[in-house]
Amino acid sequence: MELVLTRSERESLKAIYRLVRNGSDAHTGALAEALKVSPGTVTATVKRLAERGLLNHILYKGVELTPAGNRAAVAAIRRHRIVERFLADMLGYAWNEADRLAASFEHDLPQEVEDRLYVALDRPTSCPHGFPIPAPEVVDIPLMPLLYDLEPGDVAVVAVPGSVVQDLVEFLDTLGLRPGVRVEVLEKHPFDGPLVVRVDGQARTLGDKVARQIYVKKDERREQTA
Repeated sequence: MELVLTRSERESLKAIYRLVRNGSDAHTGALAEALKVSPGTVTATVKRLAERGLLNHILYKGVELTPAGNRAAVAAIRRHRIVERFLADMLGYAWNEADRLAASFEHDLPQEVEDRLYVALDRPTSCPHGFPIPAPEVVDIPLMPLLYDLEPGDVAVVAVPGSVVQDLVEFLDTLGLRPGVRVEVLEKHPFDGPLVVRVDGQARTLGDKVARQIYVKKDERREQTA
């Protein structure tokens, strides 16, 4: 039987999953900040999810997902990324617009419509941001390193989260750093110094704060240098 969730429940599961995966505690304050709602609203939603067996309260740490809750969270992320792909590929929205718009109607989507969208989109493997779309049976989404975690000689494909502010999106665009672009790290200066990467044959320099907001999928192949 399909698990029926409200919008607030689904968004809470996604937020808990992301907080825990990033090494943070999923306590009420962090969830309220991530979801942009009041702590009281979070408390009520968490209580409902706990009653449904989707999460547990952990003393001093907040909450953690049960196996059923983890599956539900990954399924919710999968749905969001499929809807983003639909908005970008079939309706022509920019990748950063697709993230905002997907949340407005993804929660009312029947499972059979999600399944048909996925097939109609030719079973995409990533969302417009460059993050993987997990298969239905997957219970965890692979972690992606930050661009700044790479070392000289590393090659990777760029992914940009929807949380990145518009000014930074525009700045990255001027450098050619868009989701799906392949980059090679040329230099990494010590003591949190800048990172120099090759993008479309051009050397581009990024400060550590910017490079820490971009995720990547590492490519084991190396660029052929002249």
